[in-house]
Formats: sequence, C-alpha cells, structure tokens
Amino acid sequence: MGTLVNNYIFKALESYPFDLEEVMEALNFALSYDDKNTMALTLMGRVYAEKLYKYEEAIVYFKQALAENIHAFEVYTPYINTLLWNEDYKEVEDFIDFALTVKGSDKALLYLKKAILNEQLKEYKTAMTFIKLAKEHTFNSEFMADIIIEKDRIKGKMPKKKKVKDLKKPAKGNKNKK
Repeated sequence: MGTLVNNYIFKALESYPFDLEEVMEALNFALSYDDKNTMALTLMGRVYAEKLYKYEEAIVYFKQALAENIHAFEVYTPYINTLLWNEDYKEVEDFIDFALTVKGSDKALLYLKKAILNEQLKEYKTAMTFIKLAKEHTFNSEFMADIIIEKDRIKGKMPKKKKVKDLKKPAKGNKNKK
C-alpha cells in the first residue's frame, strides 16, 4: 500500500502547480489510501493556501500533518508562509520558536522566516538580527544569496537616519541678528 500511496504523491508533486486537476485527483487517491500521510497533507494544504487562498483550511491540513509527525519538515515552510499570509503573527512566532528546538530542522530557514515575521511587524532592527543568525546557520551558497536578497529588502525599508552634520547646521536665512 505504501508504494501505491507514494506513486500518487509523486504524481501530485510532478503536476504541482501546473495541473491542479491532476494534483487534486492524485492527492485524493493518496489520502483515501493513507489519510495520515504527511506529504499528501502538506501538498493539499499548499493547494488551499497558494492556489485557493483559503488559509484557514490550509492551516488545518498543516496541523494535521504536524500532529502525525513533528519531524515532517516538508510542512514547516508552507505552514509558516500561510500563517504569515493570514497575519497570525503570534502563532507563527510560537511555531518558529518551537521548530528551532526540533533536531534536524533547517535553522537558517527558520531564522530567515523569523526575520520576515519581524519585517512584517515593522521591527526592522530585530529582523536584521535574525538575518545575521540565518547567515550563521547557512551552509549553502545558494541559500546565502537568498538571505542577502532578503537583507537588502529589509534594509531598504529601514528609516533613514539624519546625519549629525545636518542637524548642527543652522538653516539658511535663520541667522541670529544682534
């Protein structure tokens, strides 16, 4: 039975996101054989979140997958993204903090998601702190490039500081006359 379920999951993965009809058919077959398969539940959640914009329904699928296996790392990124899109900031923060304690989780990715959370909350300095942690935990040049892109975007949103020289200069035409 496991092989048959995997065949349907592979079919769904191969078709996603281009042939959603094929994806849904394969996922429904996979879940009918094994309704606890974390990969099938995750992909179903992604369809609901990324294509149908039904975040609450997607979250149900992600939570179901995580209840089956907290080490189902394929769930982490789409679940975090969905929580961010749904503006469930407290829940996403709690989940990331928990996920960082799970052995084998991608710490660099989790710190990057924490930076994005803080960016959305307009806490740019805190976001930059998590960018630094993401860099420290990255052991992949391609992902390092992604972090640098995110860092540049966040830096671009930070309020500009006025230069000290500009503050000390009196405005033109505003000289003290005695």
